[in-house]
Amino acid sequence: MRIGIDVGGTNTDAVLMDGDSVVADAKVTTTPDVTDGIMQAIQGLRQRRDFDPGAVTGVMLGTTHFINAIVEGRDLSPTAAIRLGLPATQSLPPLVGWPGNLVSAIGDHTYLCHGGHEYDGRVISQLDPDELHRIADELAAEDVRSVAITSVFSLVNAEFELRAAEILAERLPGLRVSLSHEVGRTGLLERENATVINAALGELAERICGGMVAMLRSIGLEAPLYLSQNDGTLMGVDYARQYPVMTFASGPTNSMRGAAYLSGVDDCAVVDVGGTTTDVGMLHRGFPREASTEVSVGGIRTNFRMPDVLSFGVGGGSLVRQDSARVTVGPESVGYRLRDEALVFGGETLTATDLVVAAGRAEIGEPERVASLDRDLVEAGLAYATERITGTIDRMRTSRAPVPVVLVGGGSVLLPESIPLASSMMRPEQFAVANAVGAAIAQISGDVDRIFAVQPGQRDAALDTAKQEATDRALIAGATPGTVEIVEVEEIPLAYLPGNATRIRVKAVGDLSRDRSRDPSEPASAAHGHGAG
Repeated sequence: MRIGIDVGGTNTDAVLMDGDSVVADAKVTTTPDVTDGIMQAIQGLRQRRDFDPGAVTGVMLGTTHFINAIVEGRDLSPTAAIRLGLPATQSLPPLVGWPGNLVSAIGDHTYLCHGGHEYDGRVISQLDPDELHRIADELAAEDVRSVAITSVFSLVNAEFELRAAEILAERLPGLRVSLSHEVGRTGLLERENATVINAALGELAERICGGMVAMLRSIGLEAPLYLSQNDGTLMGVDYARQYPVMTFASGPTNSMRGAAYLSGVDDCAVVDVGGTTTDVGMLHRGFPREASTEVSVGGIRTNFRMPDVLSFGVGGGSLVRQDSARVTVGPESVGYRLRDEALVFGGETLTATDLVVAAGRAEIGEPERVASLDRDLVEAGLAYATERITGTIDRMRTSRAPVPVVLVGGGSVLLPESIPLASSMMRPEQFAVANAVGAAIAQISGDVDRIFAVQPGQRDAALDTAKQEATDRALIAGATPGTVEIVEVEEIPLAYLPGNATRIRVKAVGDLSRDRSRDPSEPASAAHGHGAG
């Protein structure tokens, strides 16, 4: 058996799965201390279907802890951004374009050093250990405990990042080090930004992961804990301690993977309507379509692996407002206070949920409390929500042809049974907890996105190298040896660069390891070769 949990802005959902079947589900209000809501959700599962904790082989969690920390600028570690590339790259220093509050939150510790490579692997300048020794002394004096190291074109050659990490870790035992070639993709500033964010979340990740494991143990669950990644797969909790940035979009991707699993449709548009927002994305071969451009996180441009999802403020808890011109729904929401403030629960705030109940689309709370709502108001509010969602689906599809649409999330009752651009519409059983189902059924993945200088006759060797790296990353993240397979390979010749430069992207996916001796909830040696996390 497996337990899947997804923490949303309004509700925390959980499912207990036995094989391919959902045998129990629970939906509780997300609490200010997210861990309390997770414990309540697990207790809700046990009330609906008592189970032996020893029979649970894994607990899979999608959490908003880390993205919220960046958006709100809290719980971030003092972090130094070290770029290796002098004499190049001086015109745009590290943290350029960052919001002032986030620069202040991590401390404005930026350094430019010699190092870096050209796209074809040629050295820009040799690494200078003395520069790094001076930086180490400054970091020690200012009590900076996290470092992000970015070397120019480290995706081609990561040698200088690894050597710099070794030098700093030797001078500063216990220093947390994030390396850009392990976090981001092609594009220096965006990759550097993603790496700095990852480093700044390191101490929070240690506390959150440790607290989650302790909480599970306190209620008798000894099963390994896994966290959901941005691409709809999982990583072991020790891996999550090192790469918390990989959890940022776990909510939408869990919903999309759950939609594919529950509906049996692998290529479609997925509309996930929660209590606060609606997320619209496209599934391709059962996995979320990935964003091909940089993604803004908290006002910071990044380029790590993220799903191509459009989100906007329409959900079950959205406020309904009427003026002389029209009726609008959202973006403001009562959020997790829905059960206290919505009319159907005895509150005084008109929400989208009240419109749904008044229209007879769902039985929630006390329907008689909204029976007297003006019919024109109800119809106009629901039409507004439908128009916003339909327009977003239209923006996401890649052709004018109608597309299958799968509706999930408790707020999906906002939508009617059909819309013009949908070739079919499905709201599968357990649609309200599809996000938790997506977490429970997810696999482990490894991803590679690198530029290779492909010499004549060496294409197959370059592909084999990328495939092996992706496979190795999946194994490190907790996949079972022998189950890993390559599910995606993409080659993009870079005609603007000489030397047959080719960008190769590979994704590998494998089943969860059932070997309790490799329990990812237990501390393990660092995944980096340099021994610093």
